[in-house]
Amino acid sequence: MKITIERTALLKALGHVQSVVERRGTIPILSNVKLEAAGNTLHLTATDMDIAVVERAPAQVAAPGLATVQAQTFYDIARKLPEGSQAEISLGQDGAKLVIRSGSSRFSLATLPVEDFPVMTEGDMPHSFSITASECNALIDKTRFAVSTEETRYYLNGIYLHAAESNGISVLRSVATDGHRLARIEIALPSGASGMPGVIIPRKTIGEIKKLTEGGVTHVDIALSESKIRFACGNAVLVSKLIDGTFPDYERVIPSANDKIMEINGREFANAVDRVSVIASEKTRGIRLAVSPGKLTLSADSPEHGAATEELDVTYAADPIEIGFNSRYLLDMMGQIEGDTVQFVLADSTSPALVRDSADVSALYVVMPMRV
Repeated sequence: MKITIERTALLKALGHVQSVVERRGTIPILSNVKLEAAGNTLHLTATDMDIAVVERAPAQVAAPGLATVQAQTFYDIARKLPEGSQAEISLGQDGAKLVIRSGSSRFSLATLPVEDFPVMTEGDMPHSFSITASECNALIDKTRFAVSTEETRYYLNGIYLHAAESNGISVLRSVATDGHRLARIEIALPSGASGMPGVIIPRKTIGEIKKLTEGGVTHVDIALSESKIRFACGNAVLVSKLIDGTFPDYERVIPSANDKIMEINGREFANAVDRVSVIASEKTRGIRLAVSPGKLTLSADSPEHGAATEELDVTYAADPIEIGFNSRYLLDMMGQIEGDTVQFVLADSTSPALVRDSADVSALYVVMPMRV
């Protein structure tokens, strides 16, 4: 194998694939990226046996060939080459070393046998559809903050993607919950998605998809079965296993009888929560919201830090109510609010709050209260 490739193209492709590699893996070959040079393209592949990413990069291929090399080291070298430089990559005759030359720099990297590199089979994926990159990002960004990190409840360690009905309209919906808060976002059901099974996309996969949709990608082609999902966007293809579990009936925790509506400027509210939470206990992060007609008072107190209060103007005409929330949950949620105004729909101090974004009617959030 012998190729010449621009440092920018190599770095972009390596940036996508190397992040899949497990840093502390016990299987040496899984720390490597596979290089395949053919035609005028270099294909780079990385896998952790749950996710596989393949990315194409344009290259001048003088001699086709295959090799595997340690991903992190290769990425670090590409990152530190001069901007705008060319890299010449060749495989030694015995196949044991990969040589990288750029200007006066020369690196010789150990390789592992290509035949040891695992192949992740896709299997049959009967459901396929296409969405825009902005739609894909919305389905992820608006929900990923609520994905659980508790490994014992593994079925909550991802985003639940499924077809649903909303006011008689077919939609593609993503939902995430950790039992303390819930986020739901929906888009019009794409052609080809009707009849798809509900699938749970793992947390790590979600992060990798986000990286692939950056940098001018316009559309994402999605294909899936009950056990695997494939995302194709730009020059990259990601295949991932799905979480084998049943997502809970999330509709049951979305309140329908809440009748106290508070509307407030989202940015002002988020800033006030951030300030008051400085005093909150580091363990609970709890703050108290006291709502009365026209006024919201946020407060927090702790034996270690003291006390804090802040008042904000609100639109509210119902009976006064006091309710406590985890400030971190509120701030995570407010980070996804696009409009100037956010609406809290409350019932009482012990019932979950429904939160809506004035600029995005397709987004819905639920946050559980806590004792403060």
